[in-house]
Amino acid sequence: MSDPMDMVIGATATSQADREASSARLTKALQLDADGDRGLAIEELRHAVSADPSNTDAHFKLGYLLDLAGEEDEAVSIYERICEDSPAPVNALLNLAVLYEDRGDYARAERSLRQVLDTKPNHPRARLFMKDVQASREMVIEDDNERDLLKRKALLDTPVTDFELSVRARTCLKKMNIRTLGDLLRITEAELMSYKNFGESSLDEIKRMLSQRNLKLGQGLEDAHRAARRQMMERLKGSGKEQLLNKPVGDLQLSVRARKALQLLNIQTLGDLCSHTEAELMGVKNFGQTSLFEVREKLGEIGLSLRLLEEGEIPPAPGSIG
Repeated sequence: MSDPMDMVIGATATSQADREASSARLTKALQLDADGDRGLAIEELRHAVSADPSNTDAHFKLGYLLDLAGEEDEAVSIYERICEDSPAPVNALLNLAVLYEDRGDYARAERSLRQVLDTKPNHPRARLFMKDVQASREMVIEDDNERDLLKRKALLDTPVTDFELSVRARTCLKKMNIRTLGDLLRITEAELMSYKNFGESSLDEIKRMLSQRNLKLGQGLEDAHRAARRQMMERLKGSGKEQLLNKPVGDLQLSVRARKALQLLNIQTLGDLCSHTEAELMGVKNFGQTSLFEVREKLGEIGLSLRLLEEGEIPPAPGSIG
């Protein structure tokens, strides 16, 4: 049997009989996958793409199942073949972008997403993934010699008193229980400015200090949210529920008060919402226990939940945002 990976989609003429055989194989593979037999489904799909190399649906399903089975290299190769067609299928471009990002190939991931956004600028999943990819590319916390976890932790554990800050800025940070650089990165501008006696000059001073190190306020929260979205997507992968994370929060039919609070946090999708902790939501002005119970209940109905507060993570002060 010829290897389907050696074939170029659409390179040779395919008979009507081969197309029908390929379609039948695809149908059988879908049923096998639905029955939980992924291995046999993959074999049927290999037959399907061998019979008809132009069967894009069979190629896409094969790439998807190979990814779930841990065969990422072959999945990438198949998605790349599919995306050689014009126009490239949106779902294939999105899956390919995710695989590229997992490999750390951010340039190719961004290029795949750009192909989607050039024709569908408001595509929610593409916009969400592009946000993550660009953040991963631009975020530089350490230089090339400080990329291992131990050195990163040492950097984040550096006391804020080690940096050249004014007495007023240091005093305010101390009173807010911000002791280390890691603590500072988990605080937003709004939270700092909400603190008594903390003014624009102190804010500019801190932002300038962080900018010199390619850091920014709130970066720790962004990292946590991004990691949480990835973990949720990985946990739900193959369950059929992963698409829930891309749905707009409007689908939850929340009260006006709860919706306004989520808008202040720029929460647009269920994935964004689930990447936040209860403490972060409670830090929004006018967001109380009633709204929190409402959000938890609505998420629970569809099998989702808010992110748990990690050990050592500083929750926002009540009513500090907004």
